[in-house]
Amino acid sequence: MSRIEELIAEECPDGVPYLAIGSASVSERVVAGATPKTGVVEFWEHGTIPWMSSGEVSKGTVCETDQFITQAAYDATSTKLVPSGTVVIALAGQGKTRGTVARTRIELCTNQSLASIVVAEEMDSDFLYYYLQTQYQELRDISSGEGTRGGLNLQMIKAYKVPVPPIEVQRAIVEILDMFSKLDAELDAELEARKEQYGHYRAGFLEFDLDAVDTVVLSDGFETRNGYTPPKSDPTNWANGTVPWFRMEDIRENGRVLDRALQMIPEKAVKGGRHFPANSLIFATSATIGEHALVTVPYLANQRFTAVWPKQEYAGRFDMKFLFHYGFVIDGWCRNNTTTSSFASVDMSGFKRLVIPIPPLETQKRIAEQLDKFDALVNDLSIGLPAELAARRQQYKYYRDKLLTFNELKKDAI
Repeated sequence: MSRIEELIAEECPDGVPYLAIGSASVSERVVAGATPKTGVVEFWEHGTIPWMSSGEVSKGTVCETDQFITQAAYDATSTKLVPSGTVVIALAGQGKTRGTVARTRIELCTNQSLASIVVAEEMDSDFLYYYLQTQYQELRDISSGEGTRGGLNLQMIKAYKVPVPPIEVQRAIVEILDMFSKLDAELDAELEARKEQYGHYRAGFLEFDLDAVDTVVLSDGFETRNGYTPPKSDPTNWANGTVPWFRMEDIRENGRVLDRALQMIPEKAVKGGRHFPANSLIFATSATIGEHALVTVPYLANQRFTAVWPKQEYAGRFDMKFLFHYGFVIDGWCRNNTTTSSFASVDMSGFKRLVIPIPPLETQKRIAEQLDKFDALVNDLSIGLPAELAARRQQYKYYRDKLLTFNELKKDAI
């Protein structure tokens, strides 16, 4: 810290100017992207241009995108290629997405819910990224609208003021924060290694000789229902929500056992008043495939998910936590059995023909209890490596905020 303080005392003893992001000293341009029509196959199939969705802003540092578009799609829309080193802010998104910031490490284009800031020479893009991380709540506070329906726009982003210390100061701060980020990444990598080890243990527990245990074909033993998105053309489908409506963002932000959703919808938006039942599973069967969660409350999900729960005659034969853990086996099958159109999709006819083992209920409970313990070791923030990682991130946040707090240079001194 003393090195930074000395540098600030030398380079900007009277404070630093706070300038609008849209000013020439901060950015060359601030632009939003667009989404090619999802129903047009030639816009997505065999795409080579990286295309970033708003959900991917949670990656922080974007080295690759989940989806690609074709040149035809790029030519047909207003999305724009932005260079590596661009700072990206989520303009919209329910729950925690709006106001989240990321930095790019590749040339890419984005959807319309992301603002891309291409920085000027006087601004280090990583410095701006780190600073805007500290402004998450402030950015949300200036969003238009109420609650989860609020949104930012390009005018708000361009008008937002940020400190612009001398470039030497910016780079020195980035160097320190990058060091924290590197240590965080190393702990993260160790945690990932433990998770991979846990995956091997889990696979062993969930491997069955299907000739030695009872089994049932998924479609015979389970109800399946596709999720859906209520029409957004009717704003009353999205106001005063009481019914949890799950999307991939819920799993990314809140884990695989869910009792609340980032987005709620009103009862009127529920088709036929039929909720998906509590203690059922949702599987991602299109777009981001190979994810699942156990939902413990009555709910709905979007069209990317298929909800699955035991039929009445099989309900007493399954422990739902066992089925939750067995869901990882099903995830693997889904990733390896897809069809391609505008979005990758699971082969649903094959999905419904999956053979599900039914070991004795006592065995299911014992397996679930053991796997819950393993799961806690790699995911519980109160113990072990996850606790160390959480503490390190809290320390990082403290120093980041301290490093990025500046006295503002008085106007008559500029």
